[in-house]
Amino acid sequence: MELEVFKTDGIPSGNKVELSKTIFEAKPNDHLIYQAVRSQMTNQRQGTVATKNRSQVRGGGRKPWRQKGRGTARVGTIRSPLWAGGGRIFGPQPRDLKMKLTKKMKKLARISAFSYKANQNQIMLLEDVQIETPKTRELFQILKNLNLDGKKTLLLLNNIDENVLRSGRNIPNLTIRLAADTSTYDILNCEVLLIEKDALDKITEVCTL
Repeated sequence: MELEVFKTDGIPSGNKVELSKTIFEAKPNDHLIYQAVRSQMTNQRQGTVATKNRSQVRGGGRKPWRQKGRGTARVGTIRSPLWAGGGRIFGPQPRDLKMKLTKKMKKLARISAFSYKANQNQIMLLEDVQIETPKTRELFQILKNLNLDGKKTLLLLNNIDENVLRSGRNIPNLTIRLAADTSTYDILNCEVLLIEKDALDKITEVCTL
């Protein structure tokens, strides 16, 4: 697959780049994509939710009334789960929600995501983004030149550029990631995948099995 490389002013540069077939033209593995996204989502959960059972609730050591003779139901503790303020039956307890994937599975899931985006014609290539001082207006103008303003966009950079990162913090629907650090979820959770031309080598390096 060949893609046109655009300048930051939105005009085609005249250069075309051949995308790697093994990364951008592979057959997407839906189940592997599901596992990768689920892994990322569950690993963000703390798993610290907790409730107290009848043995953990404070108080309730004394029997509230005698066993017989009152005409009421027998009760051994005021912290019974049947009572207001009592313990919780089978309530949630802290647990480890982490889901691990092998390196190969992560790479294959990423390849599937890139191939899916390429198949949907949702990839654009851009020459190096250079901003001298952090200005939201400049980066927004670049997106506007590419007709991407208002679209959910993932910008993949080759190297960390503090000026670009700071310029994009306040732009809605724009996510900026390093090509080496992007995840399957990031790739799929956008309408347009905007990749710096030089970042393609990094993507190839990261996704090579």
